[in-house]
Amino acid sequence: WDQLGCGEGGCGACTVMLSKFDRLQKKIVHFSVNACLAPICSLHHVAVTTVEGIGSTKTRLHPVQERISKSHGSQCGFCTPGIVMSMYTLLRNNPEPTMEEIENAFQGNLCRCTGYRPILQGFRTFAKDGGCCGGTGENPNCCMYQKENSKVSPLNLSSSLFNSEEFLPLDPTQEPIFPPELMRLKDEPQKQLCFQGERVKWIQTATLKELLELKAEHPDAKLVVGNTEIGIEMKFKNKLFPLIVCPAWIPELNSVKRGPEGISFGAACPLSEMEKALVAAIAELPSYQTEVFKGVLEQLRWFAGKQVKSVASVGGNIINASPISDLNPVFMASGSKLTLVSKGTKRTVRMDHMFFPSYRKTLLSPEEILLSIEIPYSRKGEYFSAFKQASRREDDIAKVTCGMRVLFKPESDQVQELDISFGGMADKTIPALKTTRKQQGRAWNEELLQEVCASLAEELSLEPDAPGGMVEFRRTLTLSFFFKFYLTVLQKLGKDSTDKCDKLDPTYASATLLFQKEPPANVQLFQEVPKGQAEDDMLFCDDIPPYSNELYLRLVTSTKAHARIKSIDISEAQKVPGFIHFLSADDIPGSNETGLFNDETVFAKHKVTCVGHIIGAVVTDTPEHAQRAAQAVKIEYEELPAIITIELKIEKGDLKKGFAEADNVVSGELYIGGQEHFYLETHCTIAVPKGEEGEMELFVSTQNTMKTQSFVAKVLGVPDNRIVVRVKRMGGGFGGKETRSTVLSTAVALAAYKTGRPVRCMLDRDEDMLITGGRHPFLARYKVGFMKTGKIVALEVEHYSNAGNTLDLSQSIMERALFHMDNCYKIPNIRGIGRLCKTNLSSNTAFRGFGGPQGMLIAEYWMSEVALTCRLPAEEVRRLNMYKEGDLTHFNQKLEGFTLPRCWDECLESSKYHARRNEIETFNKENCWKKRGLCIIPTKFGISFTVPFLNQAGALVHVYTDGSVLLTHGGTEMGQGLHTKMIQVASKALKIPTSKIYISETSTSTVPNTSPTAASVSADINGQAVYEACKTILQRLEPFKKKNPNGSWKDWVSLYEIYLTPNLGYSFETNSGNPFHYFSYGVACSEVEIDCLTGDHKNIRTDIVMDVGSSLNPAIDIGQVEGAFVQGLGLFTLEELHYSPEGTLHTRGPSTYKIPAFGNIPIDFRVSLLRDCPNKKAIYASKAVGEPPLFLASSIFFAIKDAICAARAQHADFKMKELFQLDSPATPEKIRNACVDKFTTLCVTEVSANCKPWSIRV
Repeated sequence: WDQLGCGEGGCGACTVMLSKFDRLQKKIVHFSVNACLAPICSLHHVAVTTVEGIGSTKTRLHPVQERISKSHGSQCGFCTPGIVMSMYTLLRNNPEPTMEEIENAFQGNLCRCTGYRPILQGFRTFAKDGGCCGGTGENPNCCMYQKENSKVSPLNLSSSLFNSEEFLPLDPTQEPIFPPELMRLKDEPQKQLCFQGERVKWIQTATLKELLELKAEHPDAKLVVGNTEIGIEMKFKNKLFPLIVCPAWIPELNSVKRGPEGISFGAACPLSEMEKALVAAIAELPSYQTEVFKGVLEQLRWFAGKQVKSVASVGGNIINASPISDLNPVFMASGSKLTLVSKGTKRTVRMDHMFFPSYRKTLLSPEEILLSIEIPYSRKGEYFSAFKQASRREDDIAKVTCGMRVLFKPESDQVQELDISFGGMADKTIPALKTTRKQQGRAWNEELLQEVCASLAEELSLEPDAPGGMVEFRRTLTLSFFFKFYLTVLQKLGKDSTDKCDKLDPTYASATLLFQKEPPANVQLFQEVPKGQAEDDMLFCDDIPPYSNELYLRLVTSTKAHARIKSIDISEAQKVPGFIHFLSADDIPGSNETGLFNDETVFAKHKVTCVGHIIGAVVTDTPEHAQRAAQAVKIEYEELPAIITIELKIEKGDLKKGFAEADNVVSGELYIGGQEHFYLETHCTIAVPKGEEGEMELFVSTQNTMKTQSFVAKVLGVPDNRIVVRVKRMGGGFGGKETRSTVLSTAVALAAYKTGRPVRCMLDRDEDMLITGGRHPFLARYKVGFMKTGKIVALEVEHYSNAGNTLDLSQSIMERALFHMDNCYKIPNIRGIGRLCKTNLSSNTAFRGFGGPQGMLIAEYWMSEVALTCRLPAEEVRRLNMYKEGDLTHFNQKLEGFTLPRCWDECLESSKYHARRNEIETFNKENCWKKRGLCIIPTKFGISFTVPFLNQAGALVHVYTDGSVLLTHGGTEMGQGLHTKMIQVASKALKIPTSKIYISETSTSTVPNTSPTAASVSADINGQAVYEACKTILQRLEPFKKKNPNGSWKDWVSLYEIYLTPNLGYSFETNSGNPFHYFSYGVACSEVEIDCLTGDHKNIRTDIVMDVGSSLNPAIDIGQVEGAFVQGLGLFTLEELHYSPEGTLHTRGPSTYKIPAFGNIPIDFRVSLLRDCPNKKAIYASKAVGEPPLFLASSIFFAIKDAICAARAQHADFKMKELFQLDSPATPEKIRNACVDKFTTLCVTEVSANCKPWSIRV
């Protein structure tokens, strides 16, 4: 099986390969699809290959599986089967792909752990243009130039963590053949199929006649080809279509024909087939005839992943009538013709302003279907361009999309026809008729440009509360797109223009990795789990086979942000087949109070305090029935409002004196948006009642076994010792499963108690995002005093965090933000204030970095403002204010082993910072509408839980008579490689091979009272506990080596040890004591390029130097550095949560919430680990690595800010302030709006005081 990550075809975790005999092409075809959207009814005569079908650890791994495993391309492993199947499908179609084809194959796959680099580097070995630099030989460290036994200089490090020569070769002749029983059916005529479900009937028609007769008889029947839209509507929008008709087999609907006026595509033709046909046409036809085809291909390139394009149809895209369709504006502007048929009628219409009468409507009558679309050849003197702007380049829905066409009178630059159509500017695809009609007969010159822009700004107005928000951005894009089109046509006409306006060319991620191999004492070991992950042999929680009498739970949550519950009506839910029980607060035998501070409830009884607040749960016989029953529960509310603030302070020095002495004082504000964890595996719990004395066993995806155990016991009214919590592994956690996993586990355990049967629940992605909270949004107001030299003398910052509706970990998160408000800088006079805002949103919680990234971003933000004000290079101002060895922080902890200056100097050197700074200044002078930015950023991250008693861990070591060792510790595995590191610690301590040591799971029955796996300390504290246990075993074995002991085997081969981190404890009242055991340091230098017209940016290069002490496992540590960096890249540049003014989350899945994809990583990504820096305070001189690197991604944010500064300087005539506010994340909208120019000034939108925007800043 493959994994369910989203249920909407947006993450690719469920990718499988389908194979069938294509009757039109008369050959076997292989293509990837998302299993979560592919109806089983549509798979008649189709072979399905899952990841288990290509190789296994029990038999033999396929080369794809082996390479992702050995190149460390799998961490948690939840996404791995899908990525393996995308690569496998590509190789089945093309055994020698290019790197471009490999990267295109992954457009529909997401990974939250690795940072993508190791996946691409491992699979690069399949590419014919692979090698370390794509076969160009441009890299001076290229493998082509490496000689045996050559000496490696400090900055000329090994670029690989694996030896590709050890890989199994790919032999296409050894792949499984297409099933002969399906091959024998290829000549049999297709027959109509009919499947009847509980509520839905599926009919697969074989002929056009059958289809038209069915449509005449059932005009409301829904036509489905790829199910990429209807599947989502049925799953997430609760729509029901009693009759579904699939026309995918009908030859007329799949045909592709070149005619005298254009190419005709059957309506059921998959987009991937359209893409192939257009590529062939462009290669074969004269260039002037293919202008429109190139525009269509431009949109298809970024349309979606291969899994969607392989099955989504051309006709479905048109008839769906989405107002933000990528293709419909192109079809409309090109004048494409549509052939419509019904029983007894046939007509051809042009897609124009009449085709879409209103939202999601077309001019088709109920009994009509779309037969085909003809895309016209372009003529001589005709030019066409297509544009799309989205938050993320790959697989993202458009903010604005458009097609633009101009036809000139023969041998002139006089406009004969001008067509411009837009998506995203109304509730349907619209042409800009008022603007275009005025341009006929006009010359293609600056005057036309000015008039079109002014006219578009007037014609395409959006209300301030328009759905989708981003009103000024979207309006500005319409002008930017036309400007790009204008310049493109100008160039094709052979005219010169001083403006250069090229799109950001897609560049293929290279993977140059700096890595110093450590001595054999810290030998590199690839993570123990990935081999199985690559073939899906590893079980996640929901993979556990169902029990014979198992039931399924679905939560019932609030639709109001703050309200009293007046009544709950379950009468309709009880009518759903398979309904067993509705759980509410009245069913709880123990306490309904839960949460870290008992300020939460398992089920809301009288009042709800956020949208998504859990009110109850339904229990049924299947997941589908559970969903229906939950939707049928009716709740009546009486709405209400509220807010509470809490205050914390850190203060050092004399602020008044500090500000009085300062030459300059700058004050400002910065908003940092929240972030969704987006672990690929959503929250999941299976509860199994044991029937004796209240015993219960829970299988949970959690970072916190102890709290899960105690919270469940409290709800059930039993002692903790009756509850066993087991965790095999998680598909990602990142802090999101530290406390919030208990909101599900308590409900599922209660259901199991109430019914006496095993109960399972895995949250859907939209439920998970709605209920469980994420990273805290922060608002900071700062005031900084400094000298002309850039030396900081005083700082005051007020931090406000959006805590959500309960306290959870918000106080500790704010404390860490205050501890990190200095980042790496010595500030003599400082005051930090933290305020927690209790709001009507789901409680926010722990997330990798735990408040540190917010505190440090604020620090680097005012530092960049200081450098701008002083007109000094930012890197000099940062270095001037940096701490030195032995300095005291603002919370009076002494800095010992301060390696940051080394990291800084090495990063400056390896990145060639100063030389590149000069190159960027030259580039920016030569380019008006593209700008580059460069920034180097340090980080100092304190390692420890700030609550002292949590800094402890336990380990249990069993040695068996055959010499094998079973190791158990208190940490949980979520892809960070903790189990692998613990095996290495035990191996080194016991002086035995790692192959003799095994970790089965984490369980409260073996290691009780554990701390959560969080705060980056798990390897430190669990590693020390493992070491102490092994050391004691060795001491006990010593006498046995000399003589036979009298004690039993158990007395000397099994030991449990607890480790407690020493000398921790800090007081806010006295500003004394050490909150951290030690600090991790790192520096990153990043270069970006922005498109000033659209707000797009690309990450050109990042160099990271990270101090991880003496690495326990360099491959895992580099994976953690890269994964954290890319997650931070999402936080600071991409990921944006949108809430309605009523507190409803708009962004509830991968279609609306965008995490980084393969194409977002730096094109040139270099990571090196600082050498010769042992850490005397942790196991084997290592350092924590999970959280510290995340903040280094802010180097991208500040490089973007640097590029924006260059753009604003170019347009100084608009009298902009030198200091401007750029909130995080730096999305295309914020980048474009900050690059003030002649287009943005035409699109200023006035917002009235009583306007209720689509989305608000929380």
